[in-house]
Amino acid sequence: MSHRSTQTLLQRLTGILIVGSLLVISTDGTGSVVLHPDPTVQASGVTQDLLQPNRLYNRIGRPIPVVLALRGRADAPEAGFDLLLIDTDGTVLDSANGGTPGEFDLLTALPAILNLQRTARVQVVADGMATGTPLVVQPMIGRTPVRTTRDFRPGTDTRYTRIIGFGDAVLDPDDADDVAELEKMKISPDWDPGEPPVLTGFRIYADRDVRVETNAGEILVALAPEAAPNTAWNFRHLAEHGFYNDTMFHRVVHFDRTGRRFVIQGGDPSGTGEGSAGWDLPMENSTLPHDLGVISMARADHPDSAGSQFFFCLSREGTARLDGQYCAFGYAVDGAETIAKTADVEIEDVAAGKPTAPPVITRMTLVPAPPQDPGIARSDRRISEWWTPAVEDTSDERRTR
Repeated sequence: MSHRSTQTLLQRLTGILIVGSLLVISTDGTGSVVLHPDPTVQASGVTQDLLQPNRLYNRIGRPIPVVLALRGRADAPEAGFDLLLIDTDGTVLDSANGGTPGEFDLLTALPAILNLQRTARVQVVADGMATGTPLVVQPMIGRTPVRTTRDFRPGTDTRYTRIIGFGDAVLDPDDADDVAELEKMKISPDWDPGEPPVLTGFRIYADRDVRVETNAGEILVALAPEAAPNTAWNFRHLAEHGFYNDTMFHRVVHFDRTGRRFVIQGGDPSGTGEGSAGWDLPMENSTLPHDLGVISMARADHPDSAGSQFFFCLSREGTARLDGQYCAFGYAVDGAETIAKTADVEIEDVAAGKPTAPPVITRMTLVPAPPQDPGIARSDRRISEWWTPAVEDTSDERRTR
């Protein structure tokens, strides 16, 4: 980048080399060269990761080494590669121009990374076009405490734990009751203000969508680490390593008791609705509203009890009340038909949402996310309409010419 000179990859046999687009060559510390198949190479033989981090976790105060490679290109653009640091809404936060293939420090090229309060992406631009998969840059910042109260579920006499805020702020500043409740908590001798959030570094990785293959079709999920970074990472980790393969949608609630489309739920290897991955996730204050196609974490009553179970929302009307209470972390960008067909299966036990023949998730895989274009919000990719089958014209009448 223009902020720092770079070495060409062929001059670096002590670190990482990218050769063509098919192999990664590295040294094992003794000088011996080891060949690895490049896991990002697609069926076409061309990888989309022009920019790759040297490590996943990068401590604050240290460089963030990344490698820029040609990856299927014959040569670099005449004016070099450009880098953009882009917020999730498409806003360009920083830029660097004229980069050449090689290893360089991402912080030197894009110093605005140090000011990030939420996840952003670094995109390579070649000849004026966003090219290749972006890098996700997630600031590692601690969570403020979850504030809860005991309440009754709407229209029932069932009590549950309702989240009213995080830290010293309520979710809904216009809710006078919740504001008063939090103020009462603050003067209590049991009040725990929590530790001030501290930036300890950055998690850097190539952006990936998740392809969910089912016996009803496929759903393509775009993860939203800008809304819930650790929850999105947890789902990606489980999907990548086969946790969800051959599991089922064990709970299907096409319509809630008010007649609004609700959710389809999966992610439990036991199929009972009680299984998990063996750990609990800290609840994140997701900024992603529950809406059609949005994927969120299912949990028990305790806010920090999510682990592996997830659900797809079937409508904004039915799931708006889940905002702030459950952690949304991504959205379907393709597969509206699959979601609709899954929601329409026959139900054996309506109260439990138990399908007669539960739809099966055969496999989940990671696929390279598309480039991040400046000025365009990533959420613009999200499905926005309920799928309905096309009406076939069976009329035998002759039409006038």
